[in-house]
Amino acid sequence: MTDFSSLLRALDAAGVEYILVGGVAATVHGSARLTLDVDVVYRRTPDNLLCIVASLAASRPYLRGAPSGLPFRWDVETLERGLNFTLSTTLGPIDLLGEIAGGGGYEQLLPDTVVVTAFGVQCRCLTLTRLIQVKRAAGRVKDLEAIAELEALLEERDRAL
Repeated sequence: MTDFSSLLRALDAAGVEYILVGGVAATVHGSARLTLDVDVVYRRTPDNLLCIVASLAASRPYLRGAPSGLPFRWDVETLERGLNFTLSTTLGPIDLLGEIAGGGGYEQLLPDTVVVTAFGVQCRCLTLTRLIQVKRAAGRVKDLEAIAELEALLEERDRAL
């Protein structure tokens, strides 16, 4: 079971700069779809990498799907050498994404974000319009299935304005 609140609080408490994307972002915008992990695009600055390592260290991050016992060091050097990490933690799964299809990295996505409160934590989240665009660009079946609901939410929101 994923403890969404604790994962986001850990990131927030360490001062991590990130943007919610994926299923949690869809939930923030009103989606009824179930998501099992937290997907974030993180800023890849040296200071932010330090914050990320500190934020998740106590929850014992490990590569999701990797065989038990595979050597994995959770440190800044590991983050610097990689880009996207799908991790299991004691708080639940989290995907740390340096870039996403159709969106790029943190700096490219930042103008298309809003500040929201998600699971009791104030954070940045992709706008609904941008979320639809990146889900379409990802082209995965689960993303394409979610687009119809997200477009309906966008139409409903626009009518209310």
